[in-house]
Amino acid sequence: MQRKLQDKYASVWEPTNVDTGKNNLLWMVGEIAEVADIIKKNGDHPAVEEPALREHLLEEMSDVLMYYFKVMLCYGIPAGELQEAYLAKYKRNWTRWEAQLKEASHESADD
Repeated sequence: MQRKLQDKYASVWEPTNVDTGKNNLLWMVGEIAEVADIIKKNGDHPAVEEPALREHLLEEMSDVLMYYFKVMLCYGIPAGELQEAYLAKYKRNWTRWEAQLKEASHESADD
């Protein structure tokens, strides 16, 4: 979807390539700050429970995703490659904290 937007607005948006990747990362960070600002100014529960605030939160989160996908385009990272990397990281994290989990369960059993 992001590629379609980029193609449509190619004459007015900066190109998606390695040279513009950093700019798009910075724009994405700005959008993340807008998400955080909504929560900071309104509180966690209102941001997700009040319809107007939730809509605003979702809109800003969508902006974050759009920049994220644009960064992927800039650096030539296809969705399938990212999915493989994510799944590998997920599998590492699945077992990474087992020792701490066992330790925590022993501590609660001792209480």
